[in-house]
Amino acid sequence: MVTKQEVLDEFDVQELDGSRNIDLPEEKLESGSKGELIKLAGQLRDRRNELNQMASERASKRDDLNAMTREKVDEAQKHREQRDEMNSQVQEHKNKRNELNAQANELFDEVDKMKSDLELDDGKDIDELKEEIEQLEFRQQTEVLSTEDERELIEKIENKREELRQKKDKVEESGDLEELIAEAEEVRSEASQHHQKVTELADDAQEHHNQMIEAYREADDIRDKADEMHELFVEAQEAADRHHEDFVRVQKRLRELDKKEERQRKDSRAEEREAAKAEAEEIYQKFKEGETLETEDLMKLQKAGLL
Repeated sequence: MVTKQEVLDEFDVQELDGSRNIDLPEEKLESGSKGELIKLAGQLRDRRNELNQMASERASKRDDLNAMTREKVDEAQKHREQRDEMNSQVQEHKNKRNELNAQANELFDEVDKMKSDLELDDGKDIDELKEEIEQLEFRQQTEVLSTEDERELIEKIENKREELRQKKDKVEESGDLEELIAEAEEVRSEASQHHQKVTELADDAQEHHNQMIEAYREADDIRDKADEMHELFVEAQEAADRHHEDFVRVQKRLRELDKKEERQRKDSRAEEREAAKAEAEEIYQKFKEGETLETEDLMKLQKAGLL
């Protein structure tokens, strides 16, 4: 089995450094200042983006490995189909070979029976007799023999020639024997050709079988790497998702603080308006009582809509 470190090294994948991850303590989320939370949100966003990029790169490598796995499986399947096709042809040629061998055996049985009927199996066959006669004649021509030895040699040659003549006569009288032998040998030769095809196709089928096994083995190895790369992808993606969730939580808290500040501003403005109104009414009362007002007091009255 392939290990995580082997995959990191082979595909030059950056290992996830957990020490660079950003934590979000609940206490800081609830009681941290707006400035602290804005800074933390930026850190979470940046780390999330880094992790998403890392996850994307790992996913891309995983997808490439899965594609390579499919290619190897397809390659293995092609070898399987070729192997099966060749094994089918092997069986066809075997059947034909066996059929022809059986036919040849029947023909040779007929040849043997015909020879037996013609007594051609007694003694040596025609080719052997021809060869012996040639050897004896060569000896007669090349060796210096006594009169008695030469007479014996000539007699032996004549006997061999007579035996040869008798066998030839029997063959000629047999009519179909030579044709039967030729037919039997032709059938046997055709059977041998089919046997040769059986051998060749069986060797090719075995080669495709070996390549199929190798392709499946390579597919398994690549699949193991793809599975490990997927685990690395999940590792980065889960870390990115956690940073995104924390980023969203901080953003939500910042919106809550913004709303709180807005409410406080509104309340403060309302209090200021009430205080200004009360002061303006007090100044207006003095004005009605005939007191002399300063410019600032007149402006307050005008702002309150009392002038």
